[in-house]
Amino acid sequence: MLYDLFAYLDRIDMPGAGMFKYISFRSGLALVFALFISTAIGRRIINKLQVLQIGETIRDLDLEGQFSKKGVPTMGGIIIIIAILIPVLLFTRLNNVYIILMLITTVWLGILGFADDYIKVFKKDKEGLHGKFKIVAQTGLGLIVGMTLYLSPDAVIRENVEVTNHENIIEAVQIHPSATKSTKTTIPFIKNNNFDYAKLASWAGEWKDELTWLFFILIVIFIVTAVSNGANLTDGLDGLAAGSSAIIGVALGILAYMSSHIEYASFLNIMFLPGAEELVIFAAAFIGATMGFLWYNSYPAQVFMGDTGSLTLGGIIAVFAIIIRKELLIPILCAIFLVESLSVMFQVCYFKYTKRKYGEGRRIFKMTPLHHHFQKKGLSGIQALIQKPYNIVPESKIVVRFWLICIVLAAITIVTLKVR
Repeated sequence: MLYDLFAYLDRIDMPGAGMFKYISFRSGLALVFALFISTAIGRRIINKLQVLQIGETIRDLDLEGQFSKKGVPTMGGIIIIIAILIPVLLFTRLNNVYIILMLITTVWLGILGFADDYIKVFKKDKEGLHGKFKIVAQTGLGLIVGMTLYLSPDAVIRENVEVTNHENIIEAVQIHPSATKSTKTTIPFIKNNNFDYAKLASWAGEWKDELTWLFFILIVIFIVTAVSNGANLTDGLDGLAAGSSAIIGVALGILAYMSSHIEYASFLNIMFLPGAEELVIFAAAFIGATMGFLWYNSYPAQVFMGDTGSLTLGGIIAVFAIIIRKELLIPILCAIFLVESLSVMFQVCYFKYTKRKYGEGRRIFKMTPLHHHFQKKGLSGIQALIQKPYNIVPESKIVVRFWLICIVLAAITIVTLKVR
């Protein structure tokens, strides 16, 4: 919104107006504004939620300190969403197809999460929005993202081309001069790290191109659904989902900057994405909003984000990674979300299997999602061998340790661009 204004002021030689064309300058403004907005409006929104008696309902799960959370306002994800949207609308180029997709993602999943929280809080239905409606909404978003990347003439890449000598040793990497539509993405730990989804449809003959894009859209739908639900499951301890998302946002911002800078793309031997530089500003707003939310959400939490925030954060991360062609790095970057989801799946499957076989259900973990496993005392006997730790780990320590793991995973994700 302000970009065009300052571009005009720069043309009439207004001092300082030219600063606005630099991504680094606008990213810094977006981060500061998002941080300020989330902390400034956070207290007011929390007070409003308290007046409306929008408090967390607590079930007795025999977890340390769980009843201290009773009545803490939920639906605080509204703070994050507002703090993201305002700086993005102010400082990005709103005709950029990638920014449009990110704005749609933020609003779409924000509404979905809000509907889920509304049913839980006001309708007193602890199950919230029925699972099939969530899946339909997440599938719809994945379809929008996939079709936009397929149809939009602005969603293109410039491929990295290796220049080798007669001994087949890479002497240089050049970025192809022409931009093309492509289904290629980055795959980690492989020397030629461009993976083309077209390989999945190599058997389809004349229908190869159409089938390739169909596979791509289905993969987009799966990733959006999986990551948003994974973030939702991770949101169980004070500051865990918000802090982890902020760390992931830093890594995504770095990846977006490298992918949209022709010299860095050439140096790292990755594809160049014209127009993706605007996503760095979105990432900065995302980081600022989640950091500001932590001001109120860190232990002991004064507000919870609810599904309004967690579904939105997960969806933003998924769509962002897809746009910058780094979705195959998600299992590393978002391994916290992945492990949390897998712990629930393994627990449920093992419980059902043992119930059929032995007549009673048995558990792998003391409780899932995984972060709750560390909040319960260990058992005695054989089960104690796999259900460590024996003693309760304080909630704040669990959160910080998960953050540290997330930082390491973010560093590994970035390093994969050179480790092949």
